[in-house]
Amino acid sequence: MNLTAIALDAKDAYRILAKLSSTEKNNCLLACAEALVDGTERILAGNAEDMENGRKNNMAPGLLDRLLLTPQRIEAMAEGLRQLAALDDPIGEVLGMKKRPNGLMIGQMRVPLGVVGIIYEARPNVTADAFGLCFKTGNAVILKGGSDAIRSNIAVVEVLREAIGRCGLPQSALSLITDTSRETATEFMKMEGFLDVLIPRGGAGLIRSVVENAKVPVIETGTGNCHIYVDETADLDMAVEIIMNAKTQRVGVCNACESLVVHESVREKLLPKLSEKLAAAGVEIRADEEAAAFIGTAVPAKEEDWGREYLDYIISVKTVSSVEEAIDHINRYNTGHSEAIITNDYNNAVRFQQDVDAACVYVNASTRFTDGFEFGFGAEIGISTQKLHARGPMGLTALTTTKYIIQGSGQVRP
Repeated sequence: MNLTAIALDAKDAYRILAKLSSTEKNNCLLACAEALVDGTERILAGNAEDMENGRKNNMAPGLLDRLLLTPQRIEAMAEGLRQLAALDDPIGEVLGMKKRPNGLMIGQMRVPLGVVGIIYEARPNVTADAFGLCFKTGNAVILKGGSDAIRSNIAVVEVLREAIGRCGLPQSALSLITDTSRETATEFMKMEGFLDVLIPRGGAGLIRSVVENAKVPVIETGTGNCHIYVDETADLDMAVEIIMNAKTQRVGVCNACESLVVHESVREKLLPKLSEKLAAAGVEIRADEEAAAFIGTAVPAKEEDWGREYLDYIISVKTVSSVEEAIDHINRYNTGHSEAIITNDYNNAVRFQQDVDAACVYVNASTRFTDGFEFGFGAEIGISTQKLHARGPMGLTALTTTKYIIQGSGQVRP
């Protein structure tokens, strides 16, 4: 596969996309949303092949759920594009103009990044989200999905490219690398001078590989060892509901709860009821000795359990004696993604949100809300757990950069 040719076509497309008006971009996004719905049968046929192969390869239930497309999930992909079309266009936004003593007016303007490369795993919904976000911000995008979702991705990209063409725009605004080999992935990571930025979205192994091998700038999205801390003042019925949602609604996603931290004063009341519900949902509990005494089916936790993203029906349980100890434990083992406290103590809530080092920190809510759609971004390109350029769910502004614009009236430097 000729990656250079794909990248050059994407660069040509970017030069056109960067000049489009908001109306032109929005109309095309709406046409692409309609095309996804109209192409549901075609997309589901490709997804059925991927699901069959996944089962044959003994893919974990949580990963199969990530891979699965349904008419409802395709409609959600389309709705994401519609929401993007309804959002304000950040391109061209001027971020203030300040007057210097010499009369120069200096400000910044939002502009596209250029050609964005995205490497991701078995999440075919990412295909539509990534396209929509990049297109709205005037970027061309080159996608490199994994072999597990290749048929799904091909079908989604074909449907979207056809719609882009019908809008009179270059289909190379969206490209998919169909060679799923590691050699091609490594070559893609090293396309200095062709890609302006590379974004990995997937498990720890994929992200580490991109960070270690890439020769182009990387926006690092992270894995999610997300914690929920149940404080001594927590409403325990609320805590059970939130934990069940965060752990079991979808286990194979990065914002699912993997680790539970419990104040010692509430474990006797909380854990028997919670463990019964978790067991009924098929969740294995790996607990420390103090918590295990109140969980009949607990498996002894090992050190490795405190920092692990399971993406499965497994949760760890750690006992602490204070909010300070909970914060220390979370900051030691978390991945900087999403953390939550269940509490009725205002001071503990404030301290938790101030001191926990993560992209998203919740009080009395499920970590499952860490999502571009839920945050009102229409879609997301991923959850950034780094601290430069973007952090948390990355929406439209995360796919822009700025340039300085300077207005003068004949000034020359003395």
